[in-house]
Amino acid sequence: MTPYSDPSRTDAAASAAPDEELRRSLGVNRRRFLTTCTAVAAGAVAAPVFGAAPALAQDRGRDHGHGRGQVLVPPHKRGIILYTVRDATARDPLASDLPSGFREVFKQLARHGYRQVEFAGYRQHANAPGGDNLETVQGARLLRSWLDDHGLRAQGNHGFIPSSWPLTTADEDTFKKHLEIANILGMDHMGTGGDPTGSSYRADWDVAADKWNALGEIARREGIKLYTHNHDSAYGFLLDGGPLDDQGRPTRSSGIRKLEYFLEVTDPRLVWLEMDVFWAHVAQYKFHTYTAHDGSTRRSVFDPAGLVTRHSKRYPLFHAKDGVVSTTNGMGWDMVPFGTGDIDYTTFFSRVGQPNYRNPMVEDDNSPSATDPAQSLREAKISYDNMAALRKRRC
Repeated sequence: MTPYSDPSRTDAAASAAPDEELRRSLGVNRRRFLTTCTAVAAGAVAAPVFGAAPALAQDRGRDHGHGRGQVLVPPHKRGIILYTVRDATARDPLASDLPSGFREVFKQLARHGYRQVEFAGYRQHANAPGGDNLETVQGARLLRSWLDDHGLRAQGNHGFIPSSWPLTTADEDTFKKHLEIANILGMDHMGTGGDPTGSSYRADWDVAADKWNALGEIARREGIKLYTHNHDSAYGFLLDGGPLDDQGRPTRSSGIRKLEYFLEVTDPRLVWLEMDVFWAHVAQYKFHTYTAHDGSTRRSVFDPAGLVTRHSKRYPLFHAKDGVVSTTNGMGWDMVPFGTGDIDYTTFFSRVGQPNYRNPMVEDDNSPSATDPAQSLREAKISYDNMAALRKRRC
């Protein structure tokens, strides 16, 4: 049984739950999981216990003496979002011997083993081949030639989503230009790095759903799947009932989370999601109690992998971003390179399954360094090796 199976359970003390109670509540740790592998098939939550000792990076994904096991992320699905190495694409090639600009960064990522990249815009240093702005049809053709040269495939972009609704003509034209660029680059998916709305109110999520359904229809006509990306807030609780505030807005929740509601009210043929696994775990840490419509305090611990399995086809992409446990920073996690933290990706990828459908993209917001210009590409290699090492455990 997952924590999500009883969202109506009341816990009068939950709103003031101390860190120690929260540590105990969040699933099974790796050592215990090794003795309960069959729980994956049953849908058991496999979130880490807060305060547990971190696993060594070289041990993550190995099956501990039972053979190599099934690869969890196939070689052709190992990707990285270029935001992780944004300092390298922005580097002046005339001032450094390190890889600079898209062409040289693609070459280095391919050497590391990556086969997919997700863009975070199309700008680079002005002195790099092609100039600073490749957000054009001509720029996309140049980028595609470099991707092809190094055996890489573009699989998404955190780019332009119109701010207007209803759409202005200018916004719709710009959106269609980005779809054209996506097709030149060979993407199946195009998306954004932000949430559909920053609001907690159901009415605003209804508006966002209308907009995304309309954008998704435009994208579908161009052969592209449109996706949105989460931060922690989007997996907080929706305000959808109870007494109204002085502006006529609801103040309490049914217990459904914002992006869960978005999944319900958007067309599965038109709108997809990219789960940022790190921020989903931050949401698990932060948003575990809510005030129900009747005023009672109720507890519901978020299960990221469980949500994916319930809406499996809606999640073709992930941000594979790792973290070490922290109960002092307000988020529950500190971001680190993939495979060097405490998020149990062996269990996560085992539970969500469909490895040839999923597209996990390594991300680390903190990889660029002001004092170590080689750090981001070096950590990209560490992250790749750790992703490649992930194996399904054998019982």
